[in-house]
Amino acid sequence: MQYEGNIFRPPSEAYSLIVQATIGCAHNECTFCSMFKDKQFRIRKVSEVIADLEEARGYYSNVGRIFLADGDALVLKQEELLEILLKIQTLFPECARVGIYGSPQDVLRKGVSDLAALKTAGLGIVYIGAESGSDRILKQIKKGATAAEITEAIKTIEASGVDASATFISGLAGADEADWREHAEATGRMISAAQPSYVGLLTLMVEPLAPIHEEIRAGRFKLLSPEGVVAETLLLLENTNVTKDCVFRSNHASNYLSLKGTLPGDKARMIRQLTDALGGKYGLKDERLRML
Repeated sequence: MQYEGNIFRPPSEAYSLIVQATIGCAHNECTFCSMFKDKQFRIRKVSEVIADLEEARGYYSNVGRIFLADGDALVLKQEELLEILLKIQTLFPECARVGIYGSPQDVLRKGVSDLAALKTAGLGIVYIGAESGSDRILKQIKKGATAAEITEAIKTIEASGVDASATFISGLAGADEADWREHAEATGRMISAAQPSYVGLLTLMVEPLAPIHEEIRAGRFKLLSPEGVVAETLLLLENTNVTKDCVFRSNHASNYLSLKGTLPGDKARMIRQLTDALGGKYGLKDERLRML
């Protein structure tokens, strides 16, 4: 099998077969992200992807999940994705779910009908980097999409029958209280409006290849403290009101405090956990233990 560069995938795809449909990320301008800065984006030939799948079939007797990498493989033409998904159905009849990263632009370009066709062919989940509900912060991090576009993209995924997993980043607004409060409140409102099936809340970690690293070094961006991250998360949850089950996870290696629950049922419990942490009842993860 062929794989270029480092492997990046959602936490829930840890045990999935990972096959690159694209190399790198088509956007690749987000200031906080260093994942694909060393890759030149390109779309792989379908024949190459299928060759990898055929080779993998020879290695593995049981493949429960498959993840199509890299950063936004949903950018592929509809007919190319369908060909890959149908090949997966043929080669891996036991595969219960295929996952993929998708940018808001990719999702909106495809629309409900194309996504529904992909679901019929085996696509089960689209991971979308929402990052923040604040337009000002999205512009600041060069996300390339507005809050309204991201919200509509999540709703489009859900309307197609595919699960949407939206990822947000704690600490992305920096240490200024007015900024992190804006980030938290706007993100809670986005989750409430979009109603994704899954929400993943990571905490900002900066590597040298990320453009924001230079902003920190120059003093233009100040990192939010661990206690500030907990307070921001508390405010986010207080502003989140969903009417259907939404799996909420903030138990990534980057997080200072592990949270797991399903909204709205576990909202009060998680808020108590955050309040207790701010009151000193729980210790926060040591900085040395935060690693990707």
